[in-house]
Amino acid sequence: MSTVNQKSKLTDLFAQETVMKNLSVAELVEKILFRKEGRLTATGAIQAETGRYTGRSPEDKFIVEDEISKEKVDWGNVNQPISEDVFEGLYEKVIHHLGAQDEIYSFKGFAGADQQYRLPIHVLTEFAWHNLFAQQLFIRPTAEELVNHETAFTVVSAPTFKADPEVDGTHSEAFIMVSFKHRIVLIGGTEYAGEIKKSIFSVMNYLLPQQDVLPMHCSANVGPEGDVALFFGLSGTGKTTLSADPHRRLIGDDEHAWSNRGVFNIEGGCYAKCVSLSREKEPQIYDAIRFGSVLENVVLDEETREPDYENTSLTENTRAAYPIENIDNITQPSIAGHPNTIVFLTADAFGVLPPISKLTKEQAMYHFLSGYTSKLAGTERGVTSPQATFSTCFGSPFLPLHASTYAEMLGEKIDQFDANVYLVNTGWTGGAYGEGSRMKLSYTRSMIQAALEGELNSTETVTDEIFGLNIPTHCPGVPDDVLIPKKTWKKESEYQEKAKHLAKKFHENFSKFDGVSQKIRNAGPTYK
Repeated sequence: MSTVNQKSKLTDLFAQETVMKNLSVAELVEKILFRKEGRLTATGAIQAETGRYTGRSPEDKFIVEDEISKEKVDWGNVNQPISEDVFEGLYEKVIHHLGAQDEIYSFKGFAGADQQYRLPIHVLTEFAWHNLFAQQLFIRPTAEELVNHETAFTVVSAPTFKADPEVDGTHSEAFIMVSFKHRIVLIGGTEYAGEIKKSIFSVMNYLLPQQDVLPMHCSANVGPEGDVALFFGLSGTGKTTLSADPHRRLIGDDEHAWSNRGVFNIEGGCYAKCVSLSREKEPQIYDAIRFGSVLENVVLDEETREPDYENTSLTENTRAAYPIENIDNITQPSIAGHPNTIVFLTADAFGVLPPISKLTKEQAMYHFLSGYTSKLAGTERGVTSPQATFSTCFGSPFLPLHASTYAEMLGEKIDQFDANVYLVNTGWTGGAYGEGSRMKLSYTRSMIQAALEGELNSTETVTDEIFGLNIPTHCPGVPDDVLIPKKTWKKESEYQEKAKHLAKKFHENFSKFDGVSQKIRNAGPTYK
């Protein structure tokens, strides 16, 4: 099937009277309640449940292998290939399925706050609440932009269409397929709205590097003097908490890009985790969840309709989607200059990484490629002790190109714009998980502040003998002994054992990277 035919079928579907086009938030809320897709909460947000799929389904995500993608995509377990025939067969069925619905919902908007690099997108959904989700998370067009909108990528979502693996060539009833040739994302069989958001992020991770723009899975903020900071980190490292600073304006909380013009947010909203959310701990997020926001799999009090953020009976992956404008302290548009400071956050449960260390460019590329943090006992079934986990570039599931593409771009931009890079351990000190204690948040905040204000640039450092990291010997607001990990342990021999254990894990993980220079490999820990 040609690209022209694909577009023709979409055009025919879009012309149907059943398509509700760029409805307002209030209109979508009315549709959701009328169709009983969700419920109105006491805060005015919409609560919806996603059934069986309460998170992304990476084993059901595919990229169509064709003449455009074949030589560019880094094929493997993350980027699974699927044939054009399978994609086109499912595409026909999904379009037919949507065409038979009483109503479907259309949102046209953008990904990318910088107009020079933004991607005009079209999100076509079977559920009204999925369209509200898209409207809150992507960049909403002005009336003039909507009239002149020329779609460059389309997401087609049909949750109630379930694939038959034996007939359709999928792994299960669910599928998320990206065709870069036809510029279509096809989603079916899963009601988890996060697939819509992350599929477009994957698309941007494919397209932007071809324009010499580095896409990044990070949060970003900007200080009163225009100084920009990026915060990379996997779940549980403190990325959201540490980037939410009352003295700095938020650029965005999750997806950004770095061009020769500066940093810009890819999204127009936030998709925050809700487990144990409280106004005391995270007032900005708590107060942002109001009319038009979407609460995903959050349990409600049946009498008051108040969200119960402690209740994880549906899933621990409870989420809130809301427009970035619901946060008071933001920069608009979500664009800023080049980063002065880059922070890699890790929650090291082995208690051996320094609480803060300054990285060379090669070390930055090494730790960017590694994307290390720890899984803790009790967080996942079967995890009984701390486990090292690595996610390439802090965003492995969303990288269609070879990891070295992103790492090399980062290295070039660090050089070009003279950014300082720090590795910050928000995990354990004085021993591993179960023996030591979690790093005090007040210490971490003091270290971040010192890094942002340049107070560590001229501070004396010592080099860690195993990890090769340059550790400041003094930081305002932090006891000197806390800065050197082995000084916090009761027995140095036990520290050495754990440190060598983690160094080995780094080496084992890094062995998968082909084509990485020896200089970058040498920037990792020493393991004997």
